[in-house]
Amino acid sequence: MPAPDAAALAVLPETLRPLAARGELKTVRKHQRLIEEGRYGDELYIILGGRLRAFSRNDNGREITYGIYGPGEYLGEMSLDGGPRSATVVAVEASRCAMVTRQTLLTHIRDEPEFAMELIAKLIRRARAATLSAKQLALNDVYGRLKMLLEELAVDASEGFQTVAGRWTHREFAHRLGCSRGMVTRLIGDLEAGGYLRLAEEEVTLCKPLPSRW
Repeated sequence: MPAPDAAALAVLPETLRPLAARGELKTVRKHQRLIEEGRYGDELYIILGGRLRAFSRNDNGREITYGIYGPGEYLGEMSLDGGPRSATVVAVEASRCAMVTRQTLLTHIRDEPEFAMELIAKLIRRARAATLSAKQLALNDVYGRLKMLLEELAVDASEGFQTVAGRWTHREFAHRLGCSRGMVTRLIGDLEAGGYLRLAEEEVTLCKPLPSRW
């Protein structure tokens, strides 16, 4: 496989470009799985384009989404200790990644030791996010988790409204919140009826502050 070219690397932060340049370009079709939970692998994937979703699924088919990641993010670092993959990663849309092996990463760290600190910081941020998600699942009801997610992702838009970053279906909300799709549909419908938000073509607009309880 060829290495990523300069145009592909341009979307990355400068600190990631030298490592990605050492990797191989990998294309992923929409809905194609890049990583399988429980399997072994030593590749790190740096996203150059598209979006990928990391999730786990239990024996009953229930899913929880850990995050949806885009250009400049990387996935697969949790298995660099030689252990099994901790999540499944699937392409939400057609995507491109720079695939870097564990040995290539170690060589890069030897040549650029400051990158080790960035990798450690990334692992700490993800561990904190996982802790927060577990806390939210334990202490908040579904509406509380939905409210926190919407407010976390909201960015200012025109006319005093806020939009939620990314494109969201009821199924994606359910996967992220660890609940049924039907529960999300009911909550979103109630919030739309109350004039709190609009969901059109997978774009969420917050029209006014969400109530503290529902």
